Amino acid sequence: MIVAGFGCSTRADLGSLRAAYAATGAKADALACPEARRAQLAPLAEALGVALIALPDAALRGVATPTQSARSLAAFGTGSVAEACALLAAGPGAVLRTPRVVARDGLSTCAIAARKGT
Repeated sequence: MIVAGFGCSTRADLGSLRAAYAATGAKADALACPEARRAQLAPLAEALGVALIALPDAALRGVATPTQSARSLAAFGTGSVAEACALLAAGPGAVLRTPRVVARDGLSTCAIAARKGT
């Protein structure tokens, strides 16, 4: 399964989320985000016709990510919310295919992960 993980500001709109996803160049089977952002990501998941996996904030804490954001570390205990969401939702043995990319407006990030062999 290929998962697009998202991190975003409360100000991120559908256009910002779509732009971050498009910048990865991937086609995901599911989207993943922190539980608190479920309502923001739901319209994108619906438009793409894929499942939305909302993860509890506590699950993100301590997930090792290649990129590091001071803001993500302070708020969620992980270097990249997008990467952590993608890795967790893709399941055990998942690897990043695309590290986080930032939408031009700076309000959303997206990363792509998949289980090895997918």
